[in-house]
Amino acid sequence: MPREKIMAKDVNVDPDVFEALVDSVDRFVRERLIPAERQVEEDAEVPAAIVQEMREMGLFGLSTPEEYGGIGLSAAQEARIVESLCYASLSFRSLLGTNVGIGSQGIVMDGTDAQKRDWLPGIASGETVASFALTEPDNGSDAGGIRTSARRDGSDFVINGTKRYITNAVYAGVFTVFARTDPNSKDGSGVSALLVPADTPGITVAEPDRKMGQRGTKTSDVIFEDVRVPESAIIGGPDNLNKGFRTAMKVLDRGRIHVGAMAVGQGQRMLDIATDYALERKQFGKPIGEHQLVQGLLADCQADLQAGRALVRATADTFDREGKAILEASCTKYFCTEMAGRIADRALQVHGGAGYMSEYDIERFYRDVRLLRIYEGTSQIQQLIIARRTLAARAG
Repeated sequence: MPREKIMAKDVNVDPDVFEALVDSVDRFVRERLIPAERQVEEDAEVPAAIVQEMREMGLFGLSTPEEYGGIGLSAAQEARIVESLCYASLSFRSLLGTNVGIGSQGIVMDGTDAQKRDWLPGIASGETVASFALTEPDNGSDAGGIRTSARRDGSDFVINGTKRYITNAVYAGVFTVFARTDPNSKDGSGVSALLVPADTPGITVAEPDRKMGQRGTKTSDVIFEDVRVPESAIIGGPDNLNKGFRTAMKVLDRGRIHVGAMAVGQGQRMLDIATDYALERKQFGKPIGEHQLVQGLLADCQADLQAGRALVRATADTFDREGKAILEASCTKYFCTEMAGRIADRALQVHGGAGYMSEYDIERFYRDVRLLRIYEGTSQIQQLIIARRTLAARAG
């Protein structure tokens, strides 16, 4: 796993402390996560012992501010750790990903002081799993078309609706639920983000979905039936009524950098797998890596990977410096996830027929990375964002 130094100007914590964390994560990936990958695939579950080790390492609190029990990494630092974690199966990262990203960052960015005190310490320790409930059966890319309602009843809101493909719902201690609080609105302007404890009466979490890849990752439908929460559940308090869509977009901005880093980690692992195979496998009396057409596949993988890693770094720097990176984050998510798909295809091709067999790791990686182009905004949604911002910038 190649290492890139994060310079002192880029960090929130002491550089030596950060480098020690990187070293410990790299060792953890090699010694604990990679050996457990096949077990996770077969059992569709990350072993409890590994989950506890992740908690003890502080991995659930990478992005939570130190004052609330987290490590408080910058976006650049977080991306480096995520890249390292995603050298192993994405199922491991997924288990803590909602706590580090979309499940916690709405509270960090827009939450009240009380909400931060109540929820962030448990999220940072991993004792509370935070889940992000945005997608619905009829609304995925069209997040502004949310149908889940939160009807005002006195000083409370009553939530009804169904959320789909909600990561870590079966483990959740708290949901960030996006619901329409203005029944007359028809877009994101009437949506609020509400913090809903998972043990609130009226919540039903369905059995986990059966998926093509990332089988150790748990996603489920979550049904809300007359779920009552106080007005104080709105992220940011009553002043943020009907402003939840803005919170969601801010969270997804940083989240798309995170996904780009995931793609880079997976790309590096797949390139390493393909390179090792090219050195070992012989055809026509010599290793296939000595044949120029195979070299071309490896070269294309390496060029894509270098570009993706540089893009993640540059976008994370922009986010840390300016507090947002909307265009850059969409470019990063789009390029890096598509890049991972290209590397998966080439790496499998290097293996030939063997790559199609489940005994080889590349078959699993090929399935796992396909989802990267869908969640946190599909490639097509990223194209729309990129194009619209490009046109708007030129139009003035």
